[in-house]
Amino acid sequence: MCSDFGVPRELSELQKKRAEYQPELPPCLQGTTVRVEFGDSTTCADPSSTNVISRAFPHTFGQPLAHFLRATAKVPDAQIITEHPPMRVGVVFCGRQSPGGHNVIWGLYNAIKLYNPNSVLLGFVGGTEGLFAQRTLEITDEVLATYKNQGGYDLLGRTVDQIRTSEQVNATMTACLDLKLDGLVIIGGVTSNSDAAQLAETFAEAKCSTKVVGVPVTLNGDLKNQFVETNVGFDTVCRVNSQLISNVCIDALSAEKYYYFIRLMGRKASHVALECALQSHPNMLILGEEVALSKLTIFDITKQICDAVQARAEKDKYHGVILIPEGLVESIPELYALLQEIHGLHDQGISTDNISSHLSPWATALFEFLPSFIRKQLLLHPESDDSAQLSQIETEKLFAQLVEKEMNRRMKEGIYKGKKFNAICHFFGYQARGSLPSKFDCDYAYVLGYICFHILAAGLNGYMATVTNLKHPVNKWRCGAAPLTAMMTVKLYSRGPGAIPIGKPAIHPATVDLKGKIYELLRQKTSSFLMDDLYRNPGPLQFEGPGADAKTYTLSVEDQDYMGRIKKLQEYLDKVKSIVKPGCSHDVLKAALSSMASVTEVLSVMSKPSFNGHQPL
Repeated sequence: MCSDFGVPRELSELQKKRAEYQPELPPCLQGTTVRVEFGDSTTCADPSSTNVISRAFPHTFGQPLAHFLRATAKVPDAQIITEHPPMRVGVVFCGRQSPGGHNVIWGLYNAIKLYNPNSVLLGFVGGTEGLFAQRTLEITDEVLATYKNQGGYDLLGRTVDQIRTSEQVNATMTACLDLKLDGLVIIGGVTSNSDAAQLAETFAEAKCSTKVVGVPVTLNGDLKNQFVETNVGFDTVCRVNSQLISNVCIDALSAEKYYYFIRLMGRKASHVALECALQSHPNMLILGEEVALSKLTIFDITKQICDAVQARAEKDKYHGVILIPEGLVESIPELYALLQEIHGLHDQGISTDNISSHLSPWATALFEFLPSFIRKQLLLHPESDDSAQLSQIETEKLFAQLVEKEMNRRMKEGIYKGKKFNAICHFFGYQARGSLPSKFDCDYAYVLGYICFHILAAGLNGYMATVTNLKHPVNKWRCGAAPLTAMMTVKLYSRGPGAIPIGKPAIHPATVDLKGKIYELLRQKTSSFLMDDLYRNPGPLQFEGPGADAKTYTLSVEDQDYMGRIKKLQEYLDKVKSIVKPGCSHDVLKAALSSMASVTEVLSVMSKPSFNGHQPL
């Protein structure tokens, strides 16, 4: 394990300028008093999952929403916390590095020190392995000085991305007890926060006094639900990747002889690729969610790209840029089934060298059809969340080869009469995730860290720090906390032919909503992107001037602020109660009964479990 974590960085002049920036706090977090309003008890989005989740999390399911209030808010039943005894809090990076992660720690540190200077923040060095081994670094002003508004996770580092096995959970509880921690803040994505939920439940059952808090930090943008509008790092990664893509687009337009196949990091969901497409305007985006919905095969996708190449050639265009999300390989039905069979054989203890000889006949035929480099990559052991090692599977090279082969066939048969097809491949992932964070991610991460203290001050366990209304300026952001269990669903999985489907409550990655506004915006532009070369360069990250306060299309286009709407609904219900009281007129009562009967009937139908009580695989 590297021993250089927490060592001051040598900063460039630009980095020094960035380090001087002080993120803004929303009004509800200002001052030295914590004001919290609790809403109704929560459920989960899928009614068919409720019973399973409530049985698995009896101590933490159904907890209320928490809204943090500004000093001027007049809420009679709000809890006002003015006493702040010294607090000991631990923080750990649990997940892939994402720009802005350091600012979560900075915000948390400033909050606990503001409310009580004797409070202590301990960072676990080396991620979860450091947590298990109790390797800590006390966070101080000096330690933080060169990490404020900076990228990476090198203040503390990270290792494995899970706290799941009994041994890991017990080691975590032991660390919290030995270090006398009042709170443990886990910074990560869907897998890390699912583990945080289980940890909170285990601590509650064992009457461990340490409260567990999750923070939505992942560049993939897939930790999205009714409470979480976006994730720390998504804004930065999309901006950095979009500029790289734009540079490639201009290069393609200049030389007019290459097709660039660019694979983008983002796990199974295509959020990063979709946002980058809207920011940079490449010619094509192969969206994983469209492929899965239409059950497109490798050959379908190859034909789709070849037809586009041929259509452009008829306009004397022999260049282009095609975006491919790294999760595409798990969206293609035959490749996903092949991966499931391979992973099942891994589970049986069959060595990598022998897996190909144990595949079923159809899987063997597909496996042997694929290029040798793809075969080797598909055989890699799965990640800790049982998904394929998507960053290592070069889907862009696979399709570049298949398209070249098909275009050569068309040319030989006289179907295609244009110039020879030439492809260049790129994978954009690591280039962006260590970037300096955008102004938005600096602000968002800092505010989430501040909220973590408020959650702990309110004595809450098993919650995630949340901010809604994010597309508006910081002074209009709504800060709160939502139970991790309210974000869970139960999905059924089966691995290999004849396997029995199993389901476990978890926070699952949110895929691109093909009925959402952001997807509709892409659809409106698809044909013009394909044929008209409307390449757009959003430019480098800015902290000042034009573009500094720009938000992603993903955040700006969708109607969100779920927490605000929940509060609005409560206000309407309270208004109804204040009007319809014993002694009100018959007409008022009849109108209320008629309206409420209609509303409850509609809501009952909408809340019924779909898919015969199961979510689709």
